[in-house]
Amino acid sequence: MPRTVTVGFEGSPESRAAVEWAAREARLRALPLLLVNVWEPVPAPMGRSPMLGSSTQPGWAQHGETSVGPGARRILRDAADDVRRRHQAVDVSLEQLTGRATEELLKAAVDAELLVLGWHGRSGVAGFLVGSVGLHVAAHAERPVVLVRAGESAADEHVPDPSGAVSAEAPFRPVVVGLDAAHPDETLLRFAFEAAALRDTTLRVVHDPGPPPPGHGPHAGGPHTGGPPDTAPDLGDVLGPPGTPHPLRREFPAVEVVEESSPGKAADHLVEASREASLVVVGRRVRHSPFGAHLGPVTHTVLHHAAAPVAVVAHR
Repeated sequence: MPRTVTVGFEGSPESRAAVEWAAREARLRALPLLLVNVWEPVPAPMGRSPMLGSSTQPGWAQHGETSVGPGARRILRDAADDVRRRHQAVDVSLEQLTGRATEELLKAAVDAELLVLGWHGRSGVAGFLVGSVGLHVAAHAERPVVLVRAGESAADEHVPDPSGAVSAEAPFRPVVVGLDAAHPDETLLRFAFEAAALRDTTLRVVHDPGPPPPGHGPHAGGPHTGGPPDTAPDLGDVLGPPGTPHPLRREFPAVEVVEESSPGKAADHLVEASREASLVVVGRRVRHSPFGAHLGPVTHTVLHHAAAPVAVVAHR
């Protein structure tokens, strides 16, 4: 069975944008699209709360804490039918699940090529609820998770013409990947190369230059004399010098790679680069510790401030 592009849907503007993005991605990857709705039972009084939004109220308010309401099922069917009409080349299916949203979405991610979720961060109580699910799933899923904000459209991913107009027929904006050049991971790089190749666009690799060699910092007392300086790897060390390219360069020869290395906070550079990106790719190291899985500070900052969809890729 082929993997699917799986998207969580609950009727909000964010999840509708996520469905649209996921449909385009499924078409690019020639994979089926699976729409998943998770019914999370809650007490009836909470289900009637206006903070949760009109799109999720019908089932909760009418059926209390035990069953999936007809309104929720209808919203999911209507969303699938809408995708089928606008993306006729995409094989669309849907699945209704019951349980805790985070747990069910993590299960759904296991068999997915990638999992797509709507994301609207910290806009009020309802936004916090949706945002907390997205953060939890991105911090625990071992498959890539893409978070998409409300209002994201196909035209946003493409280069505007000289007049500033945008069209889904124009070339894609670059894919941006944040790379720790001192500890590069092939899983992260492969996802970024594949995303750029699918879009026939440039791959911008953003990384910081690392600390200065001993004796060369702003407070150095004199020249370094202890042998060759210890420098952070540059992109040539990661992807190979011109004569001996990295295997991913050979596997994706059509992908132009542009290095961007600047001092300062990596998160700030990635957020700035996201303004001209079709997709931002960041990593999450899989940790087995008493504190559990979590997102690093760079990934967390990028998720909250990036202007483009963000893919979080787990790696060892």
